[in-house]
Amino acid sequence: MSAETIESLRAERDRLAAELAERSAQLEAVSHEFELFTQALSHDLRAPLRAVEGFAQILVEDYGDKFEGDGRRCIDTLTAGARNASALIEDLHSFSRLSRRPYRPAVIDMRHLAGQKAEQLTAAGASAKFSIDPLPCAWGDPDLLGAVMEELLGNAVKFSRRHKQPAIEVRGASEQARTVYSVRDNGVGFEPKYADRLFGVFQRLHDHKDFEGRGIGLATVQRLVHRHGGEVWAEGKTNGGAVFSFSLPLRPL
Repeated sequence: MSAETIESLRAERDRLAAELAERSAQLEAVSHEFELFTQALSHDLRAPLRAVEGFAQILVEDYGDKFEGDGRRCIDTLTAGARNASALIEDLHSFSRLSRRPYRPAVIDMRHLAGQKAEQLTAAGASAKFSIDPLPCAWGDPDLLGAVMEELLGNAVKFSRRHKQPAIEVRGASEQARTVYSVRDNGVGFEPKYADRLFGVFQRLHDHKDFEGRGIGLATVQRLVHRHGGEVWAEGKTNGGAVFSFSLPLRPL
């Protein structure tokens, strides 16, 4: 290899490194702006929403007997709307706070972690049958990846509970430079064309009347997996179950 070729390769390497550093800085700036926005939103909207909810409650307690029919329904709708908005703001604040917490990596026994979360869900009343394969160990933050696994398993429980025999499988395998973990359920699934929307903040594909939730959990999963340098994706079909997967870069374990 000629000196000219080596110099050209070095120049290209330096160019790519500089481009990566610039994009990383841009991403960090956007992330910081988002965090400031969520903090401001949480602070500035909580007080007026509490006031709306409080005055609505006063109307119900002191003048409830004077409202009938549409009037009472309006008061109930106002109260429920204020409570829901407050809950959404708290979810957004939690999303930002969890994403900002320090990253403390360690070797993680992922099968043990998944088993713990499954046991907690079963103790809380989940009727699904869990099947957890031997899983490759991971290098990451135990608390953050615990939140990822808890959300994915909890989602699987929620969307498979109408099945006569709800079943959830956890699988994992190492491939090339990454390890992939997946959670499969036999629940209601979703339209494949909407898969990318699942990880957006406050995005929902199912009616709130059918399945509870406010659309923040999977956005949190994506953000936490991205903090580990991994990716997250979903596959499914309507009434055919779903598979949620995430990858983590391999590290010396």
